[in-house]
Amino acid sequence: MKSEPLAGRRILVAVSGSIAAVKVPALVSALVQRGAQVRCVLTPSAARLVSPVALASLSRNPCLLEDHQWAAGQPRPLHIELAEWAELVLLVPLTASTLARLVHGLADNLVASTLLACRAPLLVAAAMNTDMWEAPAVQRNWQQLATLPLLLPLAPAAQGLLACDRQGVGRMVEPALILLAAESLLLHGPSQDLAGRRLLVTAGPSREAFDPARFLSNPSSGRMGVRLAQAARLRGAQVRLLHGPLEDDPALMEGLECHSFSTAAQLQQLLREQQPWAEAVLMAAAVADQRLRQPLAEKLPKQQLQDLLLRPESWEPVPDLLQELLGRRPPGQLLLGFAAYTGNGLEQARRKFESKGCDLLFANPVDQPGLGFGSDSNQGWLLTKEAEPLALGPCGKLALAHQLLGALASHWA
Repeated sequence: MKSEPLAGRRILVAVSGSIAAVKVPALVSALVQRGAQVRCVLTPSAARLVSPVALASLSRNPCLLEDHQWAAGQPRPLHIELAEWAELVLLVPLTASTLARLVHGLADNLVASTLLACRAPLLVAAAMNTDMWEAPAVQRNWQQLATLPLLLPLAPAAQGLLACDRQGVGRMVEPALILLAAESLLLHGPSQDLAGRRLLVTAGPSREAFDPARFLSNPSSGRMGVRLAQAARLRGAQVRLLHGPLEDDPALMEGLECHSFSTAAQLQQLLREQQPWAEAVLMAAAVADQRLRQPLAEKLPKQQLQDLLLRPESWEPVPDLLQELLGRRPPGQLLLGFAAYTGNGLEQARRKFESKGCDLLFANPVDQPGLGFGSDSNQGWLLTKEAEPLALGPCGKLALAHQLLGALASHWA
């Protein structure tokens, strides 16, 4: 059901000489598994760090090296052929040297020549020692790089163990995030239409404890909210993510300011603290509707638990967090609500939208295989005050995230 943004796309993976190049085979393998056509080109330094034979095998194409640039059997300049072939270029990792070449327009090796000639979107993932990354010259080049058209830069991870045994900034982000950013580039392009906007996103389920061993929750994985947060960040927004327990790759949290919660009460407190900062709040979290008035400190025997659960006086409703947000939102703040449904979704969505009063509401089914909770795909109805309900999907959750962010951005246009 999920449409694959990478399927059939021509992706050139350019590798420069950092120890982070050892992560490239996993990235190339994942791209091929997603249906992409992949070619790899290495700088001389990169060819000493990662096996060209391995990359050729994983990509199903010859791995191109410096000596191939002017090989006798090459009928056209190789850097021009590669530049014209690529629909998307991934420069992973980006070293300080290759960064300088990009910014200053140097063409002294095959990779640099190809990048200079290419007009396809370019994603770069930086990797280097902390002191090198923080050097004024590198930072000037990085800022200059960000001004280039058709480019999406991924800064190094904020913390991590580096090859020099340092703990600090400099580690290249993981292949899973590079893959998601590549999908985002093909879905939306490098546009920074949310640059400077402040978005607060919630994701994942709440867990309401019965006792130390049991809780009430739902099958939400948090993937929809995480993809909303990352898609917004890749479009230039400042993003804070409030999340419950997630079933997602931890690498996809990189670059986000994250605050975790378990219960609805904890999320409620986080929202009170964070709402004043945000220009928009996207409530993708799946919050429980009921909770025990007083969770128990010790595990109950099964029969006693059943008796407790059947007593109406044991329960209380969880506060409507979206209504609380509406009641105290500052002027101009936008609210996007989410509503899960079974059965006739559009009618339920209309009633929910009218009762909630938020600016946008996305209602999605949770009773259809492969959609909603725990899946990679989603579909549903987007309701706004300005237009008739719009059917979205079925599609991957990242593609849906971009559609929802587009609807949100139209309010600021």
